[in-house]
Amino acid sequence: MSMRHGTDRLHRWERNPILTLQDVPFRCNTVFNGTPVKVDGEYYLLIRIEGQQGYSFFALARSGDGLHFEMEKSPCMMPATREPWRSWEENGIEDPRLTMIDGEYYIMYTACSGYGHYIALAKTEDFHHYERIAIISEPGNKDGVLFPEKINGLYARLDRPFGYGIGAMWISYSPDLKHWGKSDYVCGPRPRFWDQHRIGASAPPIRTDKGWLEIYHGVKMTSAGPIYRIGAIMLDLENPAVVVGRCLEPLLSPRTNYERVGDVGNVCFACGAIVEDDGEVKVYYGAADTSICVALTTMDELIDSATECEDETCILH
Repeated sequence: MSMRHGTDRLHRWERNPILTLQDVPFRCNTVFNGTPVKVDGEYYLLIRIEGQQGYSFFALARSGDGLHFEMEKSPCMMPATREPWRSWEENGIEDPRLTMIDGEYYIMYTACSGYGHYIALAKTEDFHHYERIAIISEPGNKDGVLFPEKINGLYARLDRPFGYGIGAMWISYSPDLKHWGKSDYVCGPRPRFWDQHRIGASAPPIRTDKGWLEIYHGVKMTSAGPIYRIGAIMLDLENPAVVVGRCLEPLLSPRTNYERVGDVGNVCFACGAIVEDDGEVKVYYGAADTSICVALTTMDELIDSATECEDETCILH
């Protein structure tokens, strides 16, 4: 794919947004933050929908080219109505992230209840039937993404526990996907930078020769409210708690009307990526918490951006 220099390092598809409220075949408030996977040449997008009741659930869209999607006629996963899951999901389920491990598809998502926000894990074989596995974090944790393979014999995840008002990226490990520990700090917001207020993992990490490439979101707080942008970071293959590179500038910033105006304005929130055989990468993102968009780049461009800063002063802080 031929890349041109533009306003941002990611290149918006000219027909964005790819999914809006008008594309949903049932009544709802908005559609955003869809996690993608490609299976036998077909693209599946598991989408967060906010219903008119105010809580969120998931629906499925399909595509033959990763750009033109068609929504299925009804939601595919609703908040649980039976215990032990009902109490954890009574206020909705949010922000799914799909990862395939050994032929099975796992979904990390945020379970919401009166007790707070938790990371939950489910799996599916057909994207219509979902088996809940466990609530896998304490309250005050979001942005969980599962690595696509074990690391040193253990499953691994990135997440964003929220403590002392700081949202930073951490890593945890598990022998069975239910019991998690060995938690370690990865990186946090950087003073003065575009991600100075809060960061979190956005897409399942992508293995490269340089390390684990993680597409993340960063937040800058302004007098008019937060601005969500998309960035990239490179983690060590053997010990992903070690940051080996990080972008200096964001890959994508809210600039268009559909990114600036919506339920939550000034938001570009990456939620997954598909790496094509020719090196093209489709990055899917929620825009203003109101629609889903796609931006195009190459693996070489992503790797370059994630390794442009190797100085510890701009990697970790």
